[in-house]
Parts: sequence; C-alpha cells; structure tokens
Amino acid sequence: MAAVSVAAVDLGASSGRVMLGEVGSGVLRLTAAARFGNEPVRTPDGLHWNLLELYRQAIAGLAAAVRLAADTPAGRLASVGIDSWAVDYGLLRDGRLLGQPFHYRDERRGGAGPAAVHAAVPAADLYARNGLQFLPFNTVFQLAADDWHRDADRLLLVPDLLAYWLTGEARTERTNASTTGLLDVRTGSWDGDLIDRLGFARSLFTDLVDPGDPLGAVLPGVGEAVGAPGLPVVAVGSHDTASAVVGVPFERAESAYVSLGTWGLVGLELDAPVLTEESRLANFTNEGGVDGTVRYLTNVMGTWLLSETLRTWGRDDLTALLAAAADVPAGSVPVVDVQDPRFVPPGDMPARIAAWCEEHDVPAPTDPASTVRCILESLAAAYARALATATRLSGRLVEVVHVVGGGSQNTLLCQLVADRTGLPVVAGPVEATALGNVLVQGRSAGAVTGGLGALRALVRDTHDLRRHEPTR
Repeated sequence: MAAVSVAAVDLGASSGRVMLGEVGSGVLRLTAAARFGNEPVRTPDGLHWNLLELYRQAIAGLAAAVRLAADTPAGRLASVGIDSWAVDYGLLRDGRLLGQPFHYRDERRGGAGPAAVHAAVPAADLYARNGLQFLPFNTVFQLAADDWHRDADRLLLVPDLLAYWLTGEARTERTNASTTGLLDVRTGSWDGDLIDRLGFARSLFTDLVDPGDPLGAVLPGVGEAVGAPGLPVVAVGSHDTASAVVGVPFERAESAYVSLGTWGLVGLELDAPVLTEESRLANFTNEGGVDGTVRYLTNVMGTWLLSETLRTWGRDDLTALLAAAADVPAGSVPVVDVQDPRFVPPGDMPARIAAWCEEHDVPAPTDPASTVRCILESLAAAYARALATATRLSGRLVEVVHVVGGGSQNTLLCQLVADRTGLPVVAGPVEATALGNVLVQGRSAGAVTGGLGALRALVRDTHDLRRHEPTR
C-alpha cells in the first residue's frame, strides 16, 4: 500500500504540537504543522490546565496539517491521533465539562487522597492490583481527595477528552487508563471491585479501546473547521510515554530507555508485570504499552529542573550554558537528590539546590556553569540508579540505553548518562512520541505492517541517531 499522511496531536506538559506524518514502506517523515505553549493557569482554587486553549490550538494545528497534507503524495489526511501526559482528567455531566482540569503539579493534588485510598486498600494490596508506583497525584488519589466526581457522570483523561470533543465518542484508551490506578494490571480491564471499594461510581469510566482502534469521524462542525469533513480519529498510545516507547529504535531486547522531557521516564519493555514487594518499595510502575507490552519504569526528574532554573535566571541561552558546563571538571560539583519533593513544584531551583547542599553539608555550586553541571550530573546519576534497579528487579540484562525525546538533544547529558551507567547511549529520535503516534496510525491504515520490531526498524532506517560511548 502507498504511504499515507496522518496527523499527530502531541501534548506535552510544557508545550504541544501538531505533526504531519507520512508513513509507509521505507517512509517515515514528520513535518511540524503547529507548535504552541502549554501554560497552566492559577486560579483561587488551584493550578489548572488551560484545556480550552489547547483544544483551540489543536484545531488550528489540524487545519494546518490538512493544508500540508494536500501537497503530499497521499493528498489528504487518513486519520488523526492524540497523545498527552497521564493521570489528569476532566469530569463531565451531560456532555459538559465541569471546570478546567487540575494540573498534577497543583500543590493540593492528591491531598488527603493517598491516606483515604490506603485506608480502604493497603498500599501492598493496591500494588498487587494495579502495579503502579506511588505518586501522590495518580488519578486514584486525586479522585479520593475531593468529592467533585460525585457531580459527574463521566471521567475522561486528557487525550480522551479532546477525542470526545472531536468525535462525540467517549472512550478511554487502555495505555493511559493503566496510569489511573483503577485498571487491573493483569487483565487490562477496569477493576470494578476496587472502584466499588473506593466509593467511585463505575459509570464514570467508559469503555476501553486499544491503540489502532477507530474512535469515529470528526463531528460536522470540527470537519468544517479543519477543512476535512469525516476525518477519522484513531486511538494511539494516548499516554505520551506509550507512544514514545513505540518510537524507541530498539534493535535487541537487552535495551533500556529514558524518555526524556519534563520528566525522565526510565525503564524497560517487558512482556509481563513485575509485582514483587521489592518492586513496590523501589517505586517502579507497570504501565500498559502498545501491543500488550508492559512499560516497567519509574518517574525520575527530567529537564524540568533545568528549564525552571533558566526561567528563574531569566535566561534563554541554554546552548551557551551547556558549553560552559561541559568545561566544568567532573567531580567538582555536588550530586543532589533530584527526587527530593522540593524540586517538583515550580520555583527558584538554584535556591533549592543551595538549600539541599547546605542541609547535606556539601558545597553548593557558585555560578551558572557549575549549577547547570550539577543539575546534569545529578540527573545522570539518578537515571543510572534507576536503570540498575530496573535490571535487578526484572532480571533483564541491559547492554544499551536509548535516550529519546527533547532531552536527547542535550549532548552533555547523554554523555553523562553513558559515563554513569557504563553503557553506550543511543540518542534520538527527538520526536519519538509523535513518531510512535504516527506509526500506530499508519499501521491501522495498512500503510505499514508487522509488530513493534517492524515499526522500530522503520525508525532506525529513516532517522539519524547519535551514539555516546562511556568515557569514565
């Protein structure tokens, strides 16, 4: 079959994009149709996602993608797929959104939720059911922290909510549903008994769909707005990490990945979950992947720490700062614990780093170059620890580490990961999430065939990758 053109709506925690993808035998190309920021909004009741603005930008981006597709060999879009961050959701009643969704970084997200959930289901029992690492903002804890859900008749995760606005069809994609804490990790279905025990209404949770399943055609008004009446919407790995892992160019099973953006998702692709008590205590998660795989990973601080530092300084010269940081001697800066909760909310990261150093009786970095070097050394050390733990808990041998996402462009950080792990690092592709989104759509359309290995071979054959060998 000839190559097809598809659109990937890819929403990250700090920015969004709509990408035109061309995919077929020997063909895998991305063209940016639109890029836009994702700025949360603080109101008196907390920090919210500006989801209406994201939807407006997505519609404008899809219209641009439709125009770009007219100049491709396919001549039109075959479909559109949506992915985003996990855990956050919108509550609806009679099809209407009940307020803007809360941001997982809102200081009150979770709140009393973990205590309420664990009073009903002890932490060890919960892990045996859902396989998820403890994060206080997981959907299950957010729901337990307030009573808003009692006014709703539907709950939709962010990408499913946007798909609902496009099509009028309320469905929940399975890879993202696996991050809620309410999916049975063994069956991949909603855990009705758990939902009942926590006092949630089963009717909140919609039917599940899998990556590649059709969701429906866009509504007439949407089709008119984007210039493509009847445009199909297809489910992809709607959790952005699920799509990103599809775009990781694995050549062998003995590989690990770091999907590096605002967060660093560090882990392995497995065939079955790891549900041991040791795994729970290490805070590793078992999330759903495309084609029934398991994303065995842990959340580690990502480039958020660096971007917040630049924002605090009022600087946008990252390239110059990275060059200066590369000249800072190895071992001359402290390695801080980037998993310390103080680094999660927005704020003055250099001051928090200095405070951490003072509390731990180590010299703090004294200038921008050493501060940046401290951040990168600390991130690399955290990724190395996470990978060592993943291999020990899973029994999976790792011989190479793939770094994908925006952070793969940070050459110094990739080299430090190689040095800290003692393993070669393959960096790229940058747009792994959009590529995974596009590949699932292309396979659904019949333009490519085969399993994940075949999709990843297409990534390797069509994209330049950089290899970093450990030097120390």
